[in-house]
Amino acid sequence: MDLKKENTPHEIYMQRCLELAIKGLGNTYPNPLVGSVIVHNNIIIGEGWHHKAGETHAEVNSIASVKNKALLKESILYVNLEPCNHTGKTPPCSNLIVTHELKKVIIGCVDPFDQVNGSGIKTLKKAGIEVVVGVLEKEAQELNKRFFTVQQKKRPYVVLKWAESADGFIAPLTSKRMKKEPVFLSSKADQVLVHQWRTQEDSILVGAQTVIDDNPRLTSRWVKGRNPVRIILDPNNRIDKSANIFDEEAKNFHITKAKLGLEKNNSPEEFLRKTLDFLYQKGISSILVEGGRTTLQHFIDQAIWDEARVFTSVITLKEGIPAPEVSFEKKSKEGESCVIFQPQQQKHP
Repeated sequence: MDLKKENTPHEIYMQRCLELAIKGLGNTYPNPLVGSVIVHNNIIIGEGWHHKAGETHAEVNSIASVKNKALLKESILYVNLEPCNHTGKTPPCSNLIVTHELKKVIIGCVDPFDQVNGSGIKTLKKAGIEVVVGVLEKEAQELNKRFFTVQQKKRPYVVLKWAESADGFIAPLTSKRMKKEPVFLSSKADQVLVHQWRTQEDSILVGAQTVIDDNPRLTSRWVKGRNPVRIILDPNNRIDKSANIFDEEAKNFHITKAKLGLEKNNSPEEFLRKTLDFLYQKGISSILVEGGRTTLQHFIDQAIWDEARVFTSVITLKEGIPAPEVSFEKKSKEGESCVIFQPQQQKHP
């Protein structure tokens, strides 16, 4: 958000909540990204964000950071997502806010999680606390697009990623390749960017042929951060167990038709949908789909994707494996040669 515009104080403080919340990206799954700010007489006296799933929430951290707790009764608490109202791994944040008798709470957007979804707001209002909802609502929803997708669509948020040559190929023909290793069409800087993305998503996914052809490791080894869960779609169990993806660097889900209870003649469409159901049940919040071409095309053809990150190289291959075919709208640009797209027509499988 451009703070040079004439923004209200509420928007300025909510923007700070969003800036704090994003610090948890990649570490809070399956929980949302949340930041909180406490303001007394137009001065920020407390800040906090949710660092990691299972640890204290943003509101708890912001309240704890206030040195003079007596000021809380005359303070406003800002938070980008409705305070929780249930006991999970931590107590309800709504109760803590009531206990400290904050006079006002400003909320970015309502939490769609079934055990919250307005109940946190009701608890605050019942206690006599003034509540305002909807400040920078679109920005707050965009920040937690992964969390919202899981809650509303009952599947992980899906990011497609590929690099293609200047003439529209994603890799040389398998018969023309000398080694079983990844073929890079993007620059080193863009490759590092992809590893950064891996730390931000809950999981990374490839098909069996990519493992057979490239023998990738699918880790975030070029940057500091966590490794995503590695998901390998191998319907007919073709991958050799000596492949790199079976090492102990990261957690794996090796998914076959047999493991999903499917028959050999079940369609690729059924296999993909069963896979997404399985990953949803396992609590996977987001997937970075890195290949190969057939796997990417299955997601596209079934309209099961939320954004595509496409690198265009200056390299010309003249022949090879063609890039996926997809209709999309340009969204933004990132890195040296990457454009981020969104589906042309949003569908909600």
